[in-house]
Amino acid sequence: MLEFMKLYNKKVTGAISGWDRIRFRGTIRWLSSTRGINTYLHTYRILLKDFGQWANSITKKVRDMCANQAKELDIPMIYLRSAAINKEDYARRVMQERGIDTGDICMFSTVEPCLAPSLKGNKASRRLELEMGPRKCIWIYHYWNDENLGFGHTRLQTWLPLAATVCINGRHWLERQLIREKMGYVKDGNCFTHIDDFPKAGELMEQHLRANWSELLAALLERNCPGIATVLHSPLDYYWSADETEWATDIVFRSRAELDELFPKLARYGLLSAQSPAVMRFLGRSSKGRRPEQIVSDLRSRYEGLRLKHWVNRNSIKMYNKAGCVLRVETTINQTRDFKVFRHPDDDTRRPASWQKMRKGISDMYRRSVVCQSSNERYLDHLAASSFSESLKTTVADICRRKHQQGKSYRAINPWEREDYQSLEFLSRGQYQINGFRNKDLKAVLYPAIKEARHRKRISSKISRRLRLLRAHGIIRKVGSTHRYQLTLKGRRVVNAVLAASAADTEQLMEMAA
Repeated sequence: MLEFMKLYNKKVTGAISGWDRIRFRGTIRWLSSTRGINTYLHTYRILLKDFGQWANSITKKVRDMCANQAKELDIPMIYLRSAAINKEDYARRVMQERGIDTGDICMFSTVEPCLAPSLKGNKASRRLELEMGPRKCIWIYHYWNDENLGFGHTRLQTWLPLAATVCINGRHWLERQLIREKMGYVKDGNCFTHIDDFPKAGELMEQHLRANWSELLAALLERNCPGIATVLHSPLDYYWSADETEWATDIVFRSRAELDELFPKLARYGLLSAQSPAVMRFLGRSSKGRRPEQIVSDLRSRYEGLRLKHWVNRNSIKMYNKAGCVLRVETTINQTRDFKVFRHPDDDTRRPASWQKMRKGISDMYRRSVVCQSSNERYLDHLAASSFSESLKTTVADICRRKHQQGKSYRAINPWEREDYQSLEFLSRGQYQINGFRNKDLKAVLYPAIKEARHRKRISSKISRRLRLLRAHGIIRKVGSTHRYQLTLKGRRVVNAVLAASAADTEQLMEMAA
């Protein structure tokens, strides 16, 4: 990101990074599985034959509590006949019609799909059994424009297991902070086209990382359905996880014209470096028992302009222009286990800390923010490599010479030799900007036909030597405490120059030389 900001410093007024949309999920773990529900029923001596009547009584209590809360808050409770109705737009209309600036707006009740337990008979055992599966039930939405968090909503399932969702937006949250600080700003939707003091706004967004999420989310749910903790025999204890998070970096340009001139070039380079046309799918190698990873790059037109997006499994990084003068790069994480966090295994402090798979729980929210910010910065620096004015000869001259490092000699890289070119082409692929790549990823590109076990070890050793060569020339770097590698800024310059020259025909090269 530093390289990008240096390159376009004269055209940019400021930049901020932080949470955009976040969707939290609340789960009562005791009731989240059939085994847990059976244990609960056994503990409180509720027979399976009485399950339906008991569950209906729980649903009635929850719905009555929500209805009473709507009357207490003096807000309408509106039944929506279709779940397809855009509830956010509807809530904003209600907010405008009722002249609400801050506070509770309305509640919606609607029938939507859910995952819930049902009672079924087992013919083989001649017993009643609980089965968790898809069904439909009433969901209660509560929309509010909180004095601290801004516009958002909670969503509560009125049938067991009483799942809950809380949706907030970091940009709306920042707006409330700016109002309290009496700082001038211009906001368009969920992005800012102007802030009087961008560095101060960045400090305010950093405060979001220190939020006590469990208390904050529990308070919002209690506002939706006060007394929900008393519905069951034992107090409800929700486990909160972040189902989907968006971390956005907004770079505000001085004018729309400057961004309109630059953005198509960035989008074209981003698409070229991902090695895909409008939609290109990459299927990675799959190990036994696992489905192959799916990598997709997509460039499409929106009403605001172009949007370029790369998916890796259910995670993505995208770039688009908003509100005319805002360039946004945004990392979305849905599948956290693709990333690592340094912590004690099972949170047992008696065991030494090590790199563990990231959890969806709110305890790993800070680490998630670090991963997302690093992803955005790498992507912006990757885009910055598209705008260097050096000649091709100057850019690739260094890698075309033999290197001597720590008493070892490394051969020169020939960008036009088949395997060297394929290696550089592989490094340009956008799906490796987030996680980096491994030995086996490069092996699958250079030697896709090698499947025999007796050859795989030899090929892996050959790839390891190639990785050492690329590191010696400064094209890639090793990610600490992992077996993954990432492209360096020098590597981006080299790859960009080689691919651009390879894509141009002779006539184009002659015109540029002239």
